[in-house]
Amino acid sequence: MDADINFYFDPVCPFAWMTSKWVRQVQAQREYTVDWRFISLRQINAHVDYDAHFPPEYEAGHTAGLRLLRVAARARAEHGPESIARLYEAFGTHIFEAAPDTDQRTESEMRERRGTREFVEPILAEAGLPLELAEALDDDSWDSEIRQETDEALALTGKDVGTPIIHFEPPAGVAFFGPVISRLPDEQSAAELWDHVVGLARFPGFAELKRSLREQPQLPAFGVAADTVGQQEDWHGGSRRQKK
Repeated sequence: MDADINFYFDPVCPFAWMTSKWVRQVQAQREYTVDWRFISLRQINAHVDYDAHFPPEYEAGHTAGLRLLRVAARARAEHGPESIARLYEAFGTHIFEAAPDTDQRTESEMRERRGTREFVEPILAEAGLPLELAEALDDDSWDSEIRQETDEALALTGKDVGTPIIHFEPPAGVAFFGPVISRLPDEQSAAELWDHVVGLARFPGFAELKRSLREQPQLPAFGVAADTVGQQEDWHGGSRRQKK
């Protein structure tokens, strides 16, 4: 039986994480079913010269995201798709819901650490999953499955997108990149926002509503408290690329 939505995520994307928190709010109110699926920013940007086009920490971050997705793919294979909801929640909580512990590390080093056993094993334990799943970090045999779902997501939206991608009312419903949100709504506003987004998704021929200016998300990892507004940045081309 199809889920009410398919949610395609890369675990290192802060905007996917923020949108997933909103989706969980709505899920609790509406009793929706969600199939948490994979999309890899590292695979999407496999053709890109990271040094020329991205801030210096991006390649380490995207590579760590792919490594975490390998762990998630093995978890799903061995423990079922229901394991992904709690594993993604644990990933996101550790990556985004704590103030950055620099420990004299550079930003690239902190992002690279997310793809290590040192980082992953406590998260697996928290999610109630075997620590041996961390062996998948270095197992690129999972990459074809991750690529298949990445291609699946892009086939639904087109290629000029990032994460998250939400497929509404699959298989016949439409899919969109986003919504990209920087602030988590309250419970009432969460449902209202959901109804507006679904209304757009159900309108025949609707394709895009977009702006590239984004606030930094209200997440401790960015030093942005829930009662403050993050600095605006221009995410042209779907990211903070240095070049188009």
